[in-house]
Amino acid sequence: MERRPNILLIMADQLAPQFLPAYGHPVVLAPHIDRLAREGVTFESAYSNSPLCSPSRAAMMTGRLGSSTGVYDNAAEWPASIPTFAHRLRDAGYRTCLAGKMHFVGPDQLHGFEERVTTDIYPADFGWTPSWDDPENRFEWWFHNMNAVTNAGIAEATNQLDYDDEVGYQAVRKLRDLARIDDERPWMLTVSFTHPHDPYAVRQEYWDRYDHAGIDLPAVGPVPEEELDAHSRRLRHVSDMDSADISDYDVANARHAYYAAVSYIDDWVGKLMETLDGFGMADDTVVIFTADHGDMLGERGLWYKMTFFEHSARIPLIVWAPGQIEPRRVSEPVSLLDMSQTLADLSNSSPADDLEGSSLEPLLNGEAEPDRVVYGEYLGEGTVAPLLMVRKGSYKYVWCAEDPPQLFNLSADDHELVNLADDPHSAAELNELHALLERRWDPVAIQEAVLESQRRRRLVDRSLRKGEFVPWEYEPPSGASDSYMRNHLDLNDLEHRRRYPR
Repeated sequence: MERRPNILLIMADQLAPQFLPAYGHPVVLAPHIDRLAREGVTFESAYSNSPLCSPSRAAMMTGRLGSSTGVYDNAAEWPASIPTFAHRLRDAGYRTCLAGKMHFVGPDQLHGFEERVTTDIYPADFGWTPSWDDPENRFEWWFHNMNAVTNAGIAEATNQLDYDDEVGYQAVRKLRDLARIDDERPWMLTVSFTHPHDPYAVRQEYWDRYDHAGIDLPAVGPVPEEELDAHSRRLRHVSDMDSADISDYDVANARHAYYAAVSYIDDWVGKLMETLDGFGMADDTVVIFTADHGDMLGERGLWYKMTFFEHSARIPLIVWAPGQIEPRRVSEPVSLLDMSQTLADLSNSSPADDLEGSSLEPLLNGEAEPDRVVYGEYLGEGTVAPLLMVRKGSYKYVWCAEDPPQLFNLSADDHELVNLADDPHSAAELNELHALLERRWDPVAIQEAVLESQRRRRLVDRSLRKGEFVPWEYEPPSGASDSYMRNHLDLNDLEHRRRYPR
């Protein structure tokens, strides 16, 4: 691209691509995301590098895995000294702004964004630190449980709806402001919603868009206890899945609410796109739609994320730039780790030499890259040692020192029902992927670093809870004194500047 485009990055939370019509789902309604896919480049095998909120977002923003940055879990501090794509774009002359969730942990709640127009929905301190020293213990006050499933249904107001209503409102207003301000810099706006993340509760308006009788149940039902892999067994414990008798009625309710929440997010996508069109910015803007990770949503009897099964680890990724990038679908595996270098290329910024992902620009331009490799790691609650994943071609390899390995041929077994790790006919593929794993990681060193980090953070958190507790917080400035008419302003000038078109 010859000119430096504006960039609008829209993120959903816990959105598996399998539940989007753009990826083949027959029930979910998401016409605005469909439009992006129809007119843009749709990546069919995009992955979260760590199927958990904070580490996946850190990988996306820094272009480096959590084992490199120390962002291991949802309570691991994002080091302020590590550049993010917001730093790099800002350094290259972009105006950068964040609306919504990014799950920054630590005192720095901007990480390169010049402006942030909402606070976050989740805490920024170390309270959610897991303990690999005590894997059988459940932190009841913050661990997942099955209430989100058994209480799924209709709610006109929730914590998450309040938040996303604010995110959407502020994002639309920011787009309007970007069209009106006298700032010649290109802009990068990240809009990050928390839906369709559990709890699965949504307004009647969205629930009623679906016929409950038409809600599909999981393609793969609950796996018998004796057939569960070791990590799934741990996830059932860590999310207290065996404490509740989940019926088909509960599953259908949860999926109905999840689908309705996807439609809620889709409406916001439509409002953002309508604003781009109405304010004359669509032709100058690249729009990227993605998510931090997926949701098992009852597949295999599992819920939420934290596993490398496809519904948890895969994400939607769509890049829309009509007139600049031709529509196509891309089958090569890619990941959020590739975002930083891709944004550098899209913005004609200087390349970085410390990124672990690779640019998607060749794929966006129709070039084939059959040897692409995606790496994933899970270092949070629900495991007791680094859980590592390598995806190349149609094969996915999952390894943990505490568990038997898993190897799946996704082109022949998209439900991941046949573990080929002990199949002699697949030995060459297993050996190749394990060699890649060994070249990429030192699992023993990572485990020692994670344990040391967890112990330090738990001590800090304990100490800060004694006496007066002061949470790390970000309060977005209101700017009220410059938003409307005040007597230090010229009324005629204000009215002129705030009108579009002028």
